[in-house]
Amino acid sequence: MKRKHTFKKDLPLYLMAFPGVVVLLAFAYVPMAGLILVFKDYHFKGGIFGSEWADPLFKNFSFFFNNMDTALRATRNTIGLNILFFVFGTIFAVAIAIMLSEIKSKKFIKGSQSVMFFPYFISWMVMGAILNALLSSEVGVISGLLKGAGIHFDFYSSPAAWVIILVLVVIWQSTGYNSVIYYGVLSGFDTSIYEAAQVDGASKWQQIRKITLPLLRPTIIIMFLLSVGNMLKGNLNMMIGLTNLNPMLLPVTDVIDVFVYRSGVKNGDMAFASAVSLYQSIFGFLLVIISNKIAKKFDKDTSLF
Repeated sequence: MKRKHTFKKDLPLYLMAFPGVVVLLAFAYVPMAGLILVFKDYHFKGGIFGSEWADPLFKNFSFFFNNMDTALRATRNTIGLNILFFVFGTIFAVAIAIMLSEIKSKKFIKGSQSVMFFPYFISWMVMGAILNALLSSEVGVISGLLKGAGIHFDFYSSPAAWVIILVLVVIWQSTGYNSVIYYGVLSGFDTSIYEAAQVDGASKWQQIRKITLPLLRPTIIIMFLLSVGNMLKGNLNMMIGLTNLNPMLLPVTDVIDVFVYRSGVKNGDMAFASAVSLYQSIFGFLLVIISNKIAKKFDKDTSLF
C-alpha cells in the first residue's frame, strides 16, 4: 500500500520523465544491437544481421591498428585537442562567470549572457565561412593585414597554427554557454563568507583565489569527469566546417572521427567505422572509471559514483 501511495504521489514526475526515457532507449540503447556489425563482413544486400561473420572475427579492427602511425596520430590529436579545449574553455568560462558575479545590474548580466550565448547556436559551416573571410590568403582580412606589414603567411598550409586557431574558435563558441553553469554555482555561494573576508582586509583578488576558486573546484572536477568520456571523440562537423578536411592540415586536424570518415565512411566500409566507434566508447568508459577513482581520492564529494 505504501509503495502504491508513493507511486501515485510521484506519478507527475514519472510522466515528466517518460519522454526522456523513451528518447534515451530509442537513441542510446536500441542502437546498441547494431554493435554486431563490428564482427560482420558487412554488405548492403544482407544488412547488419544478414551479412556473414568476419573471418577472422576482429578483422574490422585490423585496418585501424595496422596503420599504427596514422592511428596513433589520430588518437594523440583527439586527446590533445580535447584537453586543450577543456582547460582553456574552463579558464575563460570561470573568468567570465566571476566577472558577471561582480556586476550588480541584472539587466546588463542578462544582455551580456544573451550576446555570449549567440556563438553557441552558429553552425560550424558558418563559422568556417567566417574563418575563411579572416584567414584566407586571397581575401582574408588578417592575411591582408599581415601582407601589408610585409609578412606572408598561409594559414591553410600551416598545421601548427591550427592548434591555436581551433582552441580560439572553441573558446569563442562555447565559453558563453559554459559560463552560465559556473555563474549559477557562484550565485548560490554564501555572501557572508566574502563579507567576512572584506572585514579582514582581503582584496578582491585574494577573495577570488582563496574563496571563489576553492568553492568552484568540485564543479570544475565534475564538469571534467563528464567530459572525459568524450575525450576520444573528435568533432567531425567542426573539422569539416572549419578546415574542409584540408590535407595540409591533417597532422593536427586528423582526429579519430576524421580518420574514420576518410578511411571508412567515404569508402562505404561501415563495419570498420563501427569498430573504431566501439574502440572509442570502450576506452572512453575506461577513462571515466579511472578519472572518477582519481577524483574520489582527492575529494569523495566530487566523484560521479
